Amino acid sequence: MAAPRALRLLRDARLGRRLHTEALATPAPDRSTSDSDAAGAGAGALVSSESLYPPVVPSLTAKSKASARRRYEEYLRKVHEAPSIEEKLRLLTYFRRLKYVVGTQTSALDADRWYQDYTKTVFVPGLPAPVSLTEEEKGGQLLGGAALDLAELRSLVCDVLLQEFFYQRKRRAPLFRAREQGPAAFLTQVVPALVARLASLNPGLETASTIDYKPEVNFYWMRGEAEVLCGYRTGRIDPVRFQIDDKPHCQIRLRKQLPEFMPLDYVDPGDIPDIKFRPEILPLFKRQYENKIFIGSQVGDPYTYGHTQFHLLPDRLKRSKLVSFNCSDQIEVPYRANAIASLFAWTGAQATYQGFWREADVTRPFVSQAVIASENYFAFFCYQLNTLALSVDTDISNPRKNICWGTESKPLYEAIEDNDVKGFNDEVLLQLVKLLLNRPKEL
Repeated sequence: MAAPRALRLLRDARLGRRLHTEALATPAPDRSTSDSDAAGAGAGALVSSESLYPPVVPSLTAKSKASARRRYEEYLRKVHEAPSIEEKLRLLTYFRRLKYVVGTQTSALDADRWYQDYTKTVFVPGLPAPVSLTEEEKGGQLLGGAALDLAELRSLVCDVLLQEFFYQRKRRAPLFRAREQGPAAFLTQVVPALVARLASLNPGLETASTIDYKPEVNFYWMRGEAEVLCGYRTGRIDPVRFQIDDKPHCQIRLRKQLPEFMPLDYVDPGDIPDIKFRPEILPLFKRQYENKIFIGSQVGDPYTYGHTQFHLLPDRLKRSKLVSFNCSDQIEVPYRANAIASLFAWTGAQATYQGFWREADVTRPFVSQAVIASENYFAFFCYQLNTLALSVDTDISNPRKNICWGTESKPLYEAIEDNDVKGFNDEVLLQLVKLLLNRPKEL
């Protein structure tokens, strides 16, 4: 067997030497050939080489970093090419990992500063110019460019207060549920009454709005990175996931979007707190359950834009309790934390319903308003969502900030005695009316 193999090797060597000699003897190509023919031949060779040798890509099933990156790129491509909003929402909420559940009504100290960091929101005291009260409007002469009967509105609100106070005195409220008889019932009655009264001044409230009672609002997002500390994925670097599960007392939704308070590229000079601690210190707790993005209605509902949310703080956050615990400096914190978390979740879900997400940032601002009540105290807030790019990859060179404007809480009235409302505050009522009169530009 060795002899035939040696003969074959000798024959192949002679054949290779002969071919090499013939190649050297081949005449040089004609220099008169045009450059276009040469370029065409080179392009043809390039096309043929590309078709014969496709690019080498990492496997989709391997455990390497390159394969993980390719799987992530394939996921992003699927989300970008999703044929419908329902499919995009399904892909955005598909992977269920442990996430921090952000409570909108929390008793944690300085929770508003932590929420600003998690939502990339800067807080600005006061309200923006379009919805803030001027000196003439504080006098009750004009509101929103139209004449307003302040005495009629005051009488309407006082009648609702007296009615609910009368029913409240009939029986004692269950333990830790006192707000259900007084403040909650008052908001349930006064919101539709004011909407019906102001429909003539704001046509959008009459023909293009709807009111939801005890709706469910959810939003899921990623912000920052952290090392996995336990489980079979210990040591890996994962994005920090958050979800807000909110349930406002009631909310008003519109067919058209409210006008922006500031341009999209406006950068507020205020600073966003940079929290270096893990969310467990706040404390926030991790859970693994269904990821959800929801504005309070399904995608097919025509009322896809938010107008105003009404929230009621629980009894454990009453001013008297915070004062008794020597936490007077924390009285306004629950109002701000509730507004930042609730309005970010609501506006973020609205933007996602329009097809925007962290890899396809918003091209126009989304605006919503909130009224936070606790007993007879009211605080007013406005929120403008300027960015959803909050993950580590998308926030590298993103100068945009979300903005929340807010006021300190003020009493609507001082007390109710002998079937009479004492110390009624017209400024609080006028600010509430000014928020309700805010309407889209098309109307």
